[in-house]
Amino acid sequence: MSAVSEQTEILVPGPAQALGALLDVPVPNVADGAGLPLLWHWVYLLDRPAQADLGLDGHPVRGTVPAPPGPGLRRMWAGGRVRVSGTLRCGEPATRRSRVRSAQDKQGRSGPLTFVTVHHQVWQRGDVIVDEQQDLVYRTAAGSTGQRAAAATDDPVVPPGDGERSIDVSPTLLFRFSALTYNAHRIHYDRGYARDVESYPGLLVHGPLQALAMAETARAAGYPGGAGAGDLVFDYRLLSPLFDHQGMVVSAVREGDVTSTAVRDSYGRQTASGTLRNSR
Repeated sequence: MSAVSEQTEILVPGPAQALGALLDVPVPNVADGAGLPLLWHWVYLLDRPAQADLGLDGHPVRGTVPAPPGPGLRRMWAGGRVRVSGTLRCGEPATRRSRVRSAQDKQGRSGPLTFVTVHHQVWQRGDVIVDEQQDLVYRTAAGSTGQRAAAATDDPVVPPGDGERSIDVSPTLLFRFSALTYNAHRIHYDRGYARDVESYPGLLVHGPLQALAMAETARAAGYPGGAGAGDLVFDYRLLSPLFDHQGMVVSAVREGDVTSTAVRDSYGRQTASGTLRNSR
């Protein structure tokens, strides 16, 4: 049986209010009992490793779930699935339990890869409110794909169309999101490290930030089945790296009981996609 990590805390309004200010989106009246929107649990129940437990890239190397499958590996967020059944509320204790669900080694074009799926559950009032799987990929340091993934800066800009929202991906935004989620991964805020060590052409936009942007665009369009965040399933994939100089344009199209979401860069290259539906 895999190790289980458990975090318990009383949810307070501050992180939700900070996330709303960061994303420039409306914040429900969480201080008076309104529920947290979809994916906003990501700013709660955080791991806070000791500085001595961080590796060169800023990720913890021990005492965490998941632990890296080997030394010196690069970690990438590949996607996930989130089922919300009910409403997370501030002013009450909540518990997150995490374990590694599966790990599989494969051979990729750039070398060996390890695919890890982490299972999280967030409990409140004796019920599982959030049931989530996160897909992570670990790869060797050699053969970084960063430069190959970059879109040419002389490609024509594709302006935001109907139903699309443009988000200014500045170093300040990426740094604030890293701070809010207690994410010390240096590829998101240390340009010298991202360029010189991991061979990326810019700061990498967080996978969770793209997922949150898709969820918020869907919230603005109206969740399937109602206005709340309860009883939803969100399945999302990160398709290609997105860097700060490329911009971020987010869309959500609702068709009946399904909302399709996507992220692209300013030149039309898609970097993430998601599907949101009612779980009932």
